Amino acid sequence: MNAPEEGKVRVAFAELIDLAAEKVGGRALYANDEFFAPKENLLKPGRGVFIPDKYTEFGKWMDGWETRRKRELPGHDFCILQLGLPGTVRGVNVDTHHFLGNFPEYASVDALEAHGEVTVESLLKATWTPIVPRTKLVGGTQNYIPVASEQRWTHLRLNIFPDGGVARFRVHGVVKPDLVKMRAGELVDLAAAENGGTVVTCNDSFFGPKDNLILPGRAATMGDGWETRRKRVPGFDWIVVKLAVPGHIERVEVDTNHFKGNFPDMCSLEGCTLQEDILDFANARDIAWTEILPKTKLQASHQHFFDGKALRAAGPFTHVRLNIFPDGGISRLRVHGRVA
Repeated sequence: MNAPEEGKVRVAFAELIDLAAEKVGGRALYANDEFFAPKENLLKPGRGVFIPDKYTEFGKWMDGWETRRKRELPGHDFCILQLGLPGTVRGVNVDTHHFLGNFPEYASVDALEAHGEVTVESLLKATWTPIVPRTKLVGGTQNYIPVASEQRWTHLRLNIFPDGGVARFRVHGVVKPDLVKMRAGELVDLAAAENGGTVVTCNDSFFGPKDNLILPGRAATMGDGWETRRKRVPGFDWIVVKLAVPGHIERVEVDTNHFKGNFPDMCSLEGCTLQEDILDFANARDIAWTEILPKTKLQASHQHFFDGKALRAAGPFTHVRLNIFPDGGISRLRVHGRVA
């Protein structure tokens, strides 16, 4: 399906984390052609920009991946990508933003779960599984295509027919990590996206996407965190994270890195145990939550660590809710614990 106008149509799978994004470790490994614009642009943030008078020695500069005009038929161009977060793919977005007279007519996607040492040569020889059939594209828009596959994938191959340019390629899904280290009883970040944590819902994410809260590493900029709008009514903002596995919480980190004039005054953390995935925006405030971290003062651009007596309850919990008072930005939330 195509998104005719942003804000008019809700694409459910697009609210899931982008498994291939550059900022979670996604990499463009190989393209058979990248004459006009490099493959690495596919995984960069945003939708890409257009600068009318910018050219390179090869031709018009484009913020995407663009191949030369194919003169040999039959044939098509392709790009192999390594997911930063291996997992189950629910849908892809082949974004042809700014590509109008030069977008591919069709696209398809193949997938692979690779183990052990992986090289470009081995990927070129591998047997791939189609997960998106050859699909008609529209230029200058976000082409959302659902995926019906429950398998875990580590690599994707984007095929374009016969040639042309794609601004961005998004791979929305659910992280499926290797849980061996968790089951061994080690202290791990149960909320981390790379371990299978998921941001279920939040009441506001106007300035910073909800999924930023649990991404790897510290935030690179203020825009790399979760940030709400200025609250003009009584109340507070909140965000709910489903832990990778039910666990006992031993240490919490609330990082306000880069948030200086807009960090929350205070925060608190609560937990709950649910047997099914019944938690959503509509009932998140009605769940019986248990206080883990009481209302606590925060500092600007600072890593706050809480453990021991600072934590009122250890669980086990399946979900946590971070509350911020009254509003503002948090760059990262870490919930270190052990599998229950």
